[in-house]
Amino acid sequence: MIVEATRRRLTEKQADTVDRLTKAALDVLSREGFAGLTIRMVAAEAGVGAATAYTYFSSKEHLFAEIFWRRLAATPPPPNDDPVRRNRIGAVLRHIALLVADEPELAGAVTSALLGRDPDVEHLRLRIGLDIRNRIIAALGPNADPDMVELLESLYAGALVRAGMGHASYAEIADRLEKSARLLVE
Repeated sequence: MIVEATRRRLTEKQADTVDRLTKAALDVLSREGFAGLTIRMVAAEAGVGAATAYTYFSSKEHLFAEIFWRRLAATPPPPNDDPVRRNRIGAVLRHIALLVADEPELAGAVTSALLGRDPDVEHLRLRIGLDIRNRIIAALGPNADPDMVELLESLYAGALVRAGMGHASYAEIADRLEKSARLLVE
């Protein structure tokens, strides 16, 4: 079985190593915080060598962007059966914002990672952005206005930056994001 990863294609054994690294990263993050975490610490926690960890992740930013990508990709969007468009778009943006709401350390790490300049994060940022765009388009329905799609993407990105800056919790931002999206779509 071959599994796609951000830097290369993986065998089943390699995919298991990546899974162990991503799980270990969450454990180390809870103890050390993002600033104190290193790839070496994560590797030790996962029971692999640092060189092995660096084979898969170029930086801690790359690692946490991958964790968010995996979470987003594994989480289907909310049902798209509400006949009211503003309800559908509000639900989609709320759902994405809440992916890390219960884990403030992870939310902060993901925000820092996605705003960084690591070239391996750029690839993930594009994949994450495309997934979010597709969810917004699906919620808007047939003939989605490209300007509205871009506006909603900007609303989402700005809301998460505000949460990352500590202006509100991710749960509060999700509430505000849902309300703002509904106002825009009306």
